Amino acid sequence: MAFITVHDVNMQYFLQNAQATEQLGSWLWQRLPSQALVFLQGDLGVGKTTLVRGFLRAAGFTGAIKSPTYTLVEEYEMLGRKFYHFDLYRLEDPEELEWIGILDYLVPAAICLIEWPSKGQGYLPAPDLIIDLSIKNDGRVANLQFSTEK
Repeated sequence: MAFITVHDVNMQYFLQNAQATEQLGSWLWQRLPSQALVFLQGDLGVGKTTLVRGFLRAAGFTGAIKSPTYTLVEEYEMLGRKFYHFDLYRLEDPEELEWIGILDYLVPAAICLIEWPSKGQGYLPAPDLIIDLSIKNDGRVANLQFSTEK
């Protein structure tokens, strides 16, 4: 993971490989507060779930970590804290989030990591952090935009 730039509340990293993407997830685990809403943006295969895997491994989770593409949400609990990993790619209508009780997941002492947040536009609150992943040469670029004082 190579640090590129920092501008106020924006940061950019070049990620050479999947290991660097997982390291960024680990870095996030060390810095996010106990309640946070994180949007993960980027094309298919850019490393969103890999980043979440690094985050959850750093939090101490040792089991299998899979993309919740078909289940919509995977729940993890460690150290008395809850973590929710959403993948909204297959969401047909943002209103479906209301049906699954999205607001029940956005509780104190929970961190929600949401892939494809644009699919939930109008039903999701403003995030604390937006991570936009994109392909660059043989690696990835991660743009982090912090939107709160957390």
